[in-house]
Amino acid sequence: MNEPKLVLISLLIKLGVAAAVSAITARALTFQRLLFAERRTTGQTLGLLAFLCIPLTLGVWIRFIVPNFLAADISFETVILLGILLGPLSALLGGAVLSVPAMLHQEYLTLPFFLAVAVVSGLYARTVEPEEVWSFSPFVDLSIYRWVRRNLREPRFDRQILLLILIVGMQMVRMWLAQLYPGRLFTLNSPNFTVKLAIWVCPAVVVAIPLKIWNASRIEIKLKEQKRLVLEARFDALQRQINPHFLFNTLNSIASLVRFRPEMAREMIVQLGNILRALLKDHDSYVPFREELTFTDDYLGIEVVRFGAEKLRVVKEIDDATLEMLVPCMVLQPLIENSIKHGLEPRLQGGTITLRSRIQGAKMIVEVEDDGVGMAEGRVREVGFASRGAGIGMRNVRERLEVLYGNSARFEVFSRPGRGTRVTLEIPMAPNVLVLADQTSARASTLS
Repeated sequence: MNEPKLVLISLLIKLGVAAAVSAITARALTFQRLLFAERRTTGQTLGLLAFLCIPLTLGVWIRFIVPNFLAADISFETVILLGILLGPLSALLGGAVLSVPAMLHQEYLTLPFFLAVAVVSGLYARTVEPEEVWSFSPFVDLSIYRWVRRNLREPRFDRQILLLILIVGMQMVRMWLAQLYPGRLFTLNSPNFTVKLAIWVCPAVVVAIPLKIWNASRIEIKLKEQKRLVLEARFDALQRQINPHFLFNTLNSIASLVRFRPEMAREMIVQLGNILRALLKDHDSYVPFREELTFTDDYLGIEVVRFGAEKLRVVKEIDDATLEMLVPCMVLQPLIENSIKHGLEPRLQGGTITLRSRIQGAKMIVEVEDDGVGMAEGRVREVGFASRGAGIGMRNVRERLEVLYGNSARFEVFSRPGRGTRVTLEIPMAPNVLVLADQTSARASTLS
């Protein structure tokens, strides 16, 4: 028998040990991947067992080495966790490992008792849904209260209450065996009924604490995955908006030439075929800037034919160091289209489109500038948010940058009425925010 005060202190410390171990393991990415994997290989299962059993086996050793430090031993609760999370076979192996220090110190009932606990816990796990295990609450009184309320309205068997009963029952059996065979099985004990009640209930709370901490990590991972899928769907929707918009304008240009200038129309159709062939290819979210320029060359070729070489001039000031940098696919064409349609087309004499790129610090600067009619100050503020006209292309580019880079990218419009408009994109050289696909992430990481 232990002194009541020592027992209560040990129980409180045991809760702290469980919380500390759970918090430390929850932060390890490797542990998260192993614990939350839907299907584990044998190697992954052994790795997860090593994460839990090695430090907690040391805790059992500490119980023998440090006098009166009994709270370090949470091996009983660990076997229960292994059973309900990994199944009976893994729990049997974990229980055998955890019992080694006790067996070496002549606590010979530890191994058979832990094996029995592993079987009971593992069989319980096979009868319930995973969500019922993860939602097991350390607040025992609230669990009973919810159970009573649910069963008063609609009687049913509650498996969470069953787990609570199993844990308390196994702890009571443990205390009975330890009393029946002194020195052969470790457990805290006390003649005080209140303290004994605390000993019965404590393992349930120790089991629930890791479940709650790890479940918080599990929910966070799920939320991140859902956010990634939402952003990916949004990105795809934005990219699909661009292609029909571009195609519609190009077909209108071809239609205007078919009757009166069929040779030019034929040339535009060939160039349009090149563009559509490029669009139909499977693209990553990012492409080298060289590919993006090649795509815009085909588009500009169509527009030069439509406007005439004397009315539409193209100037490129491209830094060779930027050609292999990754940029979002189809990011330049909407900006060039806006410059032509809303900047140069209203001018009878046409004008010049200037494309610039350079590296500035850790970012790549891309500019699309025209010397067209420009925009009033109020219109500049609206760019990127309007739902029609010049806002479609601008808004899509802006939103795609936001989806891919968050706050790491910058989209800026500077315009003066009668003098022209300049759109500046400031893009991180290595995409490190909200990468939407594994392949894209792998390609982007090569630039880090």
